Amino acid sequence: MLDLHFLKELKEYVHFYQEVTPQIDVFESDSNLDYKLEAPIENSELEEFISTNEQPSFREELLALIDESGFTDPDIYRRAGIDRKHFSKIRSKPGYRVGRNTAIALALALELGIEEAEDLLAAAGYSLSFSDTYDLVIRFCLEKEIHDLDYVNQALDSLSLKPLTG
Repeated sequence: MLDLHFLKELKEYVHFYQEVTPQIDVFESDSNLDYKLEAPIENSELEEFISTNEQPSFREELLALIDESGFTDPDIYRRAGIDRKHFSKIRSKPGYRVGRNTAIALALALELGIEEAEDLLAAAGYSLSFSDTYDLVIRFCLEKEIHDLDYVNQALDSLSLKPLTG
């Protein structure tokens, strides 16, 4: 069970980030601007852009992190609260797209810091927002190095949010 000091700190953290309002610059637009392309994009130009900018996939990042961590695959999928079949899909199907909560649970299971977790989530096409209470709880836990799924779920429940898994 989470102690009162932890819960107070969590609520202060969430409240702080929810009070911060981003400044947005607004510019008048010129309605005469023409956004049409002068010529179609060459396939070779597109292919060059992709090859220059493409990052490793979530699967590649995950498997590299598992190898670096010293944990075994069963350690990771058990700690993440996912079953063997689901993990097998992630491992064996290069194009498999994981869900957001699964990606977060795997980041927690790997005991990643906030920056590493954000990199792993980005590889899956996700991010953690500063404007969403759910994401703030996950951020808080990552920053405090709280990686136990039960504690994270308790923290989410303390703010009446759905658990990460289960």
